[in-house]
Amino acid sequence: MGQDLKKVEKQYDSIAKEWAEAFSGEHEKKPKDRELLNRFAKDIGNRKPVWDLGCGPGNTTKYLKDLGIEISGLDLSEKMLEQARALHPEIPFRKGNILQLAFENDSIAAVVAFYAIIHFTEEQAGTAFREVFRVLQPGGIFLFTYHVGEKTLHVDEFLGHKVDMDVFFFTTEFIFSCLKKSGFEKIEIIEREPYPEVEYPSRRAYVFALKGKHRSRT
Repeated sequence: MGQDLKKVEKQYDSIAKEWAEAFSGEHEKKPKDRELLNRFAKDIGNRKPVWDLGCGPGNTTKYLKDLGIEISGLDLSEKMLEQARALHPEIPFRKGNILQLAFENDSIAAVVAFYAIIHFTEEQAGTAFREVFRVLQPGGIFLFTYHVGEKTLHVDEFLGHKVDMDVFFFTTEFIFSCLKKSGFEKIEIIEREPYPEVEYPSRRAYVFALKGKHRSRT
Protein backbone atom coordinates (compact mmCIF):
# COMPACT_ATOMS: atom_id res chain seq x y z
CA MET A 1 0.00 0.00 0.00
CA GLY A 2 1.32 3.45 -0.86
CA GLN A 3 1.63 6.46 1.38
CA ASP A 4 -1.43 8.74 1.43
CA LEU A 5 -0.53 11.73 -0.74
CA LYS A 6 -3.34 13.85 0.73
CA LYS A 7 -1.56 13.49 4.05
CA VAL A 8 1.78 14.40 2.46
CA GLU A 9 0.18 17.45 0.85
CA LYS A 10 -1.23 18.60 4.19
CA GLN A 11 2.18 18.28 5.89
CA TYR A 12 3.92 20.39 3.25
CA ASP A 13 1.15 22.98 3.30
CA SER A 14 1.85 23.42 7.01
CA ILE A 15 5.59 24.15 6.57
CA ALA A 16 5.63 25.86 3.14
CA LYS A 17 6.72 29.32 4.31
CA GLU A 18 9.47 28.00 6.58
CA TRP A 19 10.64 25.56 3.89
CA ALA A 20 10.95 28.35 1.32
CA GLU A 21 12.97 30.46 3.76
CA ALA A 22 15.25 27.58 4.78
CA PHE A 23 15.99 26.04 1.37
CA SER A 24 15.67 28.81 -1.23
CA GLY A 25 19.45 28.92 -1.79
CA GLU A 26 20.33 25.32 -1.03
CA HIS A 27 22.09 24.60 -4.35
CA GLU A 28 24.70 27.26 -3.52
CA LYS A 29 25.81 25.05 -0.62
CA LYS A 30 25.90 21.84 -2.67
CA PRO A 31 28.50 21.84 -5.46
CA LYS A 32 27.42 18.43 -6.82
CA ASP A 33 23.89 19.77 -7.27
CA ARG A 34 25.21 22.65 -9.33
CA GLU A 35 27.54 20.45 -11.38
CA LEU A 36 24.80 18.03 -12.38
CA LEU A 37 22.11 20.65 -12.93
CA ASN A 38 24.54 22.47 -15.22
CA ARG A 39 25.14 19.20 -17.08
CA PHE A 40 21.38 18.62 -17.33
CA ALA A 41 20.89 22.10 -18.80
CA LYS A 42 23.71 21.58 -21.29
CA ASP A 43 22.28 18.22 -22.38
CA ILE A 44 18.83 19.77 -22.92
CA GLY A 45 20.09 22.65 -25.01
CA ASN A 46 17.12 24.52 -26.49
CA ARG A 47 14.65 21.63 -26.26
CA LYS A 48 11.36 22.28 -24.51
CA PRO A 49 9.18 22.00 -22.53
CA VAL A 50 11.01 21.06 -19.34
CA TRP A 51 9.25 20.36 -16.04
CA ASP A 52 10.46 20.36 -12.43
CA LEU A 53 8.30 17.76 -10.67
CA GLY A 54 7.93 18.13 -6.92
CA CYS A 55 9.28 21.66 -7.30
CA GLY A 56 8.38 22.94 -3.83
CA PRO A 57 9.08 26.69 -3.63
CA GLY A 58 10.92 26.55 -6.96
CA ASN A 59 14.60 26.69 -6.03
CA THR A 60 15.65 24.06 -8.59
CA THR A 61 13.22 25.51 -11.14
CA LYS A 62 14.78 28.95 -10.72
CA TYR A 63 18.33 27.59 -10.93
CA LEU A 64 17.59 25.99 -14.31
CA LYS A 65 15.65 29.04 -15.52
CA ASP A 66 18.76 31.14 -14.84
CA LEU A 67 20.73 28.73 -17.06
CA GLY A 68 18.42 29.56 -19.95
CA ILE A 69 16.04 26.60 -19.71
CA GLU A 70 12.37 27.15 -20.50
CA ILE A 71 10.95 25.40 -17.46
CA SER A 72 7.77 25.09 -15.41
CA GLY A 73 7.18 23.62 -11.95
CA LEU A 74 4.64 21.17 -10.58
CA ASP A 75 3.94 20.32 -6.94
CA LEU A 76 1.37 18.56 -4.79
CA SER A 77 1.18 21.36 -2.20
CA GLU A 78 -0.77 24.50 -3.07
CA LYS A 79 0.92 26.39 -0.23
CA MET A 80 4.33 25.48 -1.65
CA LEU A 81 3.17 26.73 -5.04
CA GLU A 82 2.08 30.01 -3.49
CA GLN A 83 5.64 30.44 -2.21
CA ALA A 84 7.06 29.52 -5.63
CA ARG A 85 4.85 32.01 -7.47
CA ALA A 86 5.68 34.80 -5.03
CA LEU A 87 9.43 34.15 -5.24
CA HIS A 88 9.59 33.47 -9.00
CA PRO A 89 6.67 35.20 -10.76
CA GLU A 90 8.35 34.76 -14.14
CA ILE A 91 8.04 30.95 -13.96
CA PRO A 92 4.76 29.02 -14.53
CA PHE A 93 3.79 26.70 -11.65
CA ARG A 94 0.87 24.30 -11.42
CA LYS A 95 -0.59 21.83 -8.96
CA GLY A 96 -0.23 18.16 -9.84
CA ASN A 97 0.57 14.63 -8.79
CA ILE A 98 3.59 12.76 -10.16
CA LEU A 99 1.69 9.49 -9.89
CA GLN A 100 -0.99 10.79 -12.30
CA LEU A 101 0.60 13.36 -14.57
CA ALA A 102 -1.85 15.46 -16.56
CA PHE A 103 0.37 15.55 -19.66
CA GLU A 104 0.01 13.82 -23.00
CA ASN A 105 2.25 10.93 -24.00
CA ASP A 106 5.61 11.94 -25.51
CA SER A 107 5.05 15.63 -24.74
CA ILE A 108 7.93 16.73 -22.46
CA ALA A 109 11.59 17.17 -23.44
CA ALA A 110 13.07 16.70 -19.97
CA VAL A 111 12.09 16.21 -16.33
CA VAL A 112 13.98 17.10 -13.17
CA ALA A 113 12.75 15.84 -9.79
CA PHE A 114 14.98 16.58 -6.79
CA TYR A 115 13.91 14.35 -3.87
CA ALA A 116 10.40 14.15 -5.29
CA ILE A 117 10.13 10.39 -4.65
CA ILE A 118 11.20 10.38 -0.99
CA HIS A 119 7.64 9.98 0.33
CA PHE A 120 6.86 7.10 -2.03
CA THR A 121 6.88 3.39 -1.30
CA GLU A 122 8.72 1.20 -3.83
CA GLU A 123 5.41 0.55 -5.58
CA GLN A 124 4.67 4.27 -5.84
CA ALA A 125 8.20 4.99 -7.08
CA GLY A 126 7.62 2.48 -9.87
CA THR A 127 4.37 4.23 -10.80
CA ALA A 128 6.15 7.59 -10.84
CA PHE A 129 8.89 6.27 -13.14
CA ARG A 130 6.32 4.82 -15.55
CA GLU A 131 4.46 8.13 -15.63
CA VAL A 132 7.64 10.12 -16.32
CA PHE A 133 8.57 7.66 -19.06
CA ARG A 134 5.10 8.01 -20.60
CA VAL A 135 5.17 11.80 -20.82
CA LEU A 136 8.79 12.17 -21.98
CA GLN A 137 9.48 12.61 -25.66
CA PRO A 138 11.66 9.95 -27.27
CA GLY A 139 15.20 11.00 -26.41
CA GLY A 140 13.91 12.82 -23.30
CA ILE A 141 16.08 13.18 -20.20
CA PHE A 142 15.11 12.38 -16.61
CA LEU A 143 17.26 13.66 -13.72
CA PHE A 144 16.20 12.90 -10.16
CA THR A 145 17.64 12.41 -6.68
CA TYR A 146 16.99 10.18 -3.68
CA HIS A 147 18.39 9.07 -0.32
CA VAL A 148 20.44 5.87 -0.55
CA GLY A 149 19.65 3.08 1.90
CA GLU A 150 17.05 0.60 3.05
CA LYS A 151 15.36 2.39 5.93
CA THR A 152 12.21 4.42 6.44
CA LEU A 153 12.66 7.58 8.51
CA HIS A 154 9.65 8.87 10.42
CA VAL A 155 9.63 12.65 10.92
CA ASP A 156 7.41 14.15 13.62
CA GLU A 157 8.95 17.63 13.88
CA PHE A 158 10.41 19.81 11.16
CA LEU A 159 11.18 23.52 10.88
CA GLY A 160 9.43 24.20 14.16
CA HIS A 161 6.20 22.42 13.23
CA LYS A 162 4.73 19.11 14.28
CA VAL A 163 4.49 16.86 11.24
CA ASP A 164 3.71 13.22 10.55
CA MET A 165 5.52 11.95 7.49
CA ASP A 166 7.68 9.04 6.38
CA VAL A 167 10.81 9.44 4.26
CA PHE A 168 11.77 6.37 2.22
CA PHE A 169 15.35 5.46 1.33
CA PHE A 170 16.04 3.30 -1.74
CA THR A 171 18.84 0.96 -2.72
CA THR A 172 20.64 1.77 -5.94
CA GLU A 173 19.91 -1.77 -7.14
CA PHE A 174 16.17 -1.17 -6.76
CA ILE A 175 16.28 2.20 -8.52
CA PHE A 176 18.27 0.83 -11.46
CA SER A 177 16.02 -2.22 -11.85
CA CYS A 178 12.82 -0.18 -11.55
CA LEU A 179 13.95 2.31 -14.19
CA LYS A 180 14.89 -0.51 -16.57
CA LYS A 181 11.49 -2.12 -16.10
CA SER A 182 9.86 1.25 -16.82
CA GLY A 183 11.66 1.39 -20.18
CA PHE A 184 14.53 3.80 -19.47
CA GLU A 185 17.96 3.43 -21.07
CA LYS A 186 21.48 4.77 -20.41
CA ILE A 187 20.85 4.87 -16.66
CA GLU A 188 23.66 6.56 -14.75
CA ILE A 189 23.62 6.72 -10.94
CA ILE A 190 26.06 9.06 -9.17
CA GLU A 191 26.33 8.77 -5.38
CA ARG A 192 27.91 11.13 -2.85
CA GLU A 193 28.35 11.51 0.87
CA PRO A 194 26.27 14.21 2.63
CA TYR A 195 27.56 17.73 3.04
CA PRO A 196 28.23 18.23 6.77
CA GLU A 197 26.12 20.87 8.52
CA VAL A 198 24.21 21.51 5.28
CA GLU A 199 21.76 18.60 5.02
CA TYR A 200 20.49 15.47 6.73
CA PRO A 201 23.44 13.03 7.02
CA SER A 202 22.33 10.48 4.43
CA ARG A 203 24.14 9.23 1.35
CA ARG A 204 22.66 10.91 -1.75
CA ALA A 205 22.24 9.77 -5.35
CA TYR A 206 21.62 11.60 -8.62
CA VAL A 207 20.22 9.65 -11.56
CA PHE A 208 20.30 10.42 -15.26
CA ALA A 209 18.04 8.23 -17.41
CA LEU A 210 17.02 8.46 -21.05
CA LYS A 211 13.89 7.51 -22.92
CA GLY A 212 15.16 5.88 -26.09
CA LYS A 213 14.53 7.72 -29.34
CA HIS A 214 12.34 4.95 -30.66
CA ARG A 215 10.59 4.08 -27.39
CA SER A 216 7.05 5.01 -26.53
CA ARG A 217 4.53 3.65 -24.04
CA THR A 218 0.80 3.89 -24.65
